[in-house]
Amino acid sequence: MNIRLHLLALAAACTSLGAAAQGVAYVSSEKDHTLTVVDLKTQAVTGTVATCKRPRHLQRSPDGKQLLVACTDTHQADVIDLATRKSVRRVPLGEDPEAFDLSPDGKTLYVTNEEDAAVSFIDLASGKKRAEVKVGQEPEGIKVTADGKTVYATSEVANLVHQIDVASAKVTKNIQVGKRPRRFALTPDGAQLWVTNELDASISIIDTRKGEVIDTLRFEVKGARAADITPVGLAMTRDGRRAFVTLGKANHVAFVDVAARKTTQLVLVGKRAWGLTLDAAEKTLYVVNGLSDDLTIVDVADAKALKTIKVGRVPYGVVVVE
Repeated sequence: MNIRLHLLALAAACTSLGAAAQGVAYVSSEKDHTLTVVDLKTQAVTGTVATCKRPRHLQRSPDGKQLLVACTDTHQADVIDLATRKSVRRVPLGEDPEAFDLSPDGKTLYVTNEEDAAVSFIDLASGKKRAEVKVGQEPEGIKVTADGKTVYATSEVANLVHQIDVASAKVTKNIQVGKRPRRFALTPDGAQLWVTNELDASISIIDTRKGEVIDTLRFEVKGARAADITPVGLAMTRDGRRAFVTLGKANHVAFVDVAARKTTQLVLVGKRAWGLTLDAAEKTLYVVNGLSDDLTIVDVADAKALKTIKVGRVPYGVVVVE
């Protein structure tokens, strides 16, 4: 009986590994107007997917069947069918779309429009703008809460996080954070909102119930000037225990203990570490390096860079599909 259980467990593990091996990473390339496709098993580039001009932010649809790509120069989202790896439609996003997030039901795109200093609510099915909310200058990061009732957006110039009520399409609170806030992560319980501050070498931690900053996590890298520590990308594990932060020109990724609010490890990656994502098992981290035109694969358990792969020119974001 024990041998049979062992064999079943081994078979399950092999099946799981086989499934993961079928996955790919899509990396957006701002200069090539393509997505570079990286095979997760061979850790090699297998091709590219043509898309609109200056692709940046990437996000999968809630059903996992499509990939949405924000293209800054064509002011659109390219909707790519993941089964065929071909564009099926384009959705207008307004002027200079920086980033977007999808409502939990997948029906609405919330977009930061840098030139308009606004957040647009776009109906994904029709492509029509449902609402526009004026915010501070150069909005970039955007995050929708799990219940779909609140949207948060950063203003890079005003150093603010704007709390927006979805039902009324109005700003309900402006929260002062560090210099040039960029990206967000919510803890799984929704109690804390973490925001990277690119020109402050820090993360502001916001209590979402109070709508105020309760702590600031600051980064240091030995041998690096404070001005070169520019945190942007941010990912958090599903259990909310660990966070991973790209430190931009400091060329490192910080591993953070969320409860302790402390950096536990630093991993050297490529030049200007920017976007990042975890695989489904949360064992591997994929880091996009915008100035060395590559993708670094990091083992989470060992906090060690395993391999760096050349991808498109000025890579920006990465999404893993398994």
